[in-house]
Amino acid sequence: APFAKRRRIVAVSSVAIRARIRKLIADEEPGKPLSDAQLAEILAREGVKVARRTVAKYRESLGLASSSERRQALARAF
Repeated sequence: APFAKRRRIVAVSSVAIRARIRKLIADEEPGKPLSDAQLAEILAREGVKVARRTVAKYRESLGLASSSERRQALARAF
């Protein structure tokens, strides 16, 4: 079938997406923080299509720093 490869897109609440972003950032490899684009890519692979700028907006609403700010904070900790 021509549509066989289409991924299933699910309607997910912004609350659930924010929770997933928080978990992805909490579990990221120290010193290699995930960018908003990478977070959007991971969510897309999980069936949640969300723009990078939306990921950025949600991340900021959670009070979480950008990947470059998280990288700098880690560097300052050592």
